[in-house]
Amino acid sequence: MESDPKNPDPEALVRHDWTDQEIQAIHDSSLPDLLFQAQLRHRRYHDPNKVQLCTLLSIKTGGCPEDCSYCPQSASYETEVGAEKFLEVEEVVEAARQARDNGSTRFCMGAAWREVQEGPHFDRVLEMVREVRKLGMEACCTLGMLNRDQARQLAEAGLTAYNHNLDTGPDYYPEVISTRNYQDRLRTLEYVRESGVTVCCGGILGMGEGLKDRVALLRVLSHLDPHPESVPINALVRVKGTPLGNRPPVDPIEIVRMIASARIVLPESRVRLSAGRSEMSTETQALCFVAGANSIFSGEKLLTTPNPGDAHDRALLDKLGLSPLNGS
Repeated sequence: MESDPKNPDPEALVRHDWTDQEIQAIHDSSLPDLLFQAQLRHRRYHDPNKVQLCTLLSIKTGGCPEDCSYCPQSASYETEVGAEKFLEVEEVVEAARQARDNGSTRFCMGAAWREVQEGPHFDRVLEMVREVRKLGMEACCTLGMLNRDQARQLAEAGLTAYNHNLDTGPDYYPEVISTRNYQDRLRTLEYVRESGVTVCCGGILGMGEGLKDRVALLRVLSHLDPHPESVPINALVRVKGTPLGNRPPVDPIEIVRMIASARIVLPESRVRLSAGRSEMSTETQALCFVAGANSIFSGEKLLTTPNPGDAHDRALLDKLGLSPLNGS
């Protein structure tokens, strides 16, 4: 059955054949129509009044050999973020316990690595995953590139999800990062999927990309089969010392349009309103929830960048009449 790209049928099956032209037509529709269509999908596949709270902790900070233009952890740039020691399992478990007590149901651990290396640090990550799962939480990792065996080991440890963002569309990707390519990212996603671990994969707005690059990102994500279970939509956090540190802020309506487009094209996915929330007004975040966002990262930091704290987020959800998923 064919559907009008500006008015996609909310009863249509999940699709893996979206075209750039269809996605852009959705993105460019009037804001009331866009939000209405996003809400139809959102209410079909999700509870519109529930928001999953997640917490992200940097378990190995700084000194990364990659040259991602947005990242203060890259060793290529002079920023205020220096290389730090690898956290101990006990430190991570305590942070996870606090996150759980504050309402988070997913705990994500990030290491500033290009790729996972076998050895004691990876063994420690596996132990962290096992311990977080014992707390009754979902466990997520973002550790850079993986091979098949490493993905298998993470799966056997009980990992719930692996985050590996594509960041932007394939054409613009080389403008942001030169130390790896798009196929490297897709290969790791393939290994994660093969292992049985769910996929968390999204992008960043505000890096100088055009609309065609944002559309291409959604098209690539939509062609993954199955779709990523989690899709983080980040607004660039501009950090002094990085090549993108002086970029202008993203227009709030552009963020809302991207989230609504993601909700329509990826209806079953949990769309995560991620980095950049500390610069968003209550009204912008409210519109993002109306557009189909149903997850946020809570806590004081996202790896190394500022994030609204738990008390702020609880007050925000209360004001909007929303409640944490599996929480009070």
